[in-house]
Amino acid sequence: MMGEIYAEALSGATVEVEHADGTCRPLNVASWFEPIDGDEAMLSRCTGPTLDIGSGPGRLTVALSHRGVHALGIDIAPRAVHLTRRAGGYALLRSVFDVIPRTGSWQTALLADGNIGIGGHPRVLLRRVRELVRPGGEVVTEVEPPGVTSRVDRVRLRRADIAGDWFAWAVVSADDIGRLAESSGFDLAESWQEQGRWFAALHPARPLG
Repeated sequence: MMGEIYAEALSGATVEVEHADGTCRPLNVASWFEPIDGDEAMLSRCTGPTLDIGSGPGRLTVALSHRGVHALGIDIAPRAVHLTRRAGGYALLRSVFDVIPRTGSWQTALLADGNIGIGGHPRVLLRRVRELVRPGGEVVTEVEPPGVTSRVDRVRLRRADIAGDWFAWAVVSADDIGRLAESSGFDLAESWQEQGRWFAALHPARPLG
């Protein structure tokens, strides 16, 4: 059901993210179709093969392809993959935890638009991404501003009176990304703000144990 509601959002339906306490906020999917202020903070760092994790309709994947950078988007929603391909990008229908082409050889992995929250276990996610990037590679992730409390929320998608299944989604603050990186096999190379958005660059630090 969640996938169906997400697909409807990608097709223009009004969808909300409902939290366990009953509060709701809009799922602003429309903003993912066009460049967003601050995107250049991520795109400019992608000089080699780039994996866009949770690529949605593909704005970053397609932008990189237009720059001549080999980029692959992955998403669990067929509609998102279709939209990326239609816009001229390469995308596959799969989870980051599935078999991924070029495992261990991606120069850059992107976790944009809060996608460090995928699955609700950011340490598990980063350790998986650590397997995907090559030695000397980089993970560029978008995080929440300093002062925001890192947490795991229980949420679901809702369209009018139709709701999907509950799932976990993590929120990671810029205050905590360094400690999280260290426990996941990375060094925090840099964190910065651009156009009101916060980002961090992580470099593989050691073989995973």
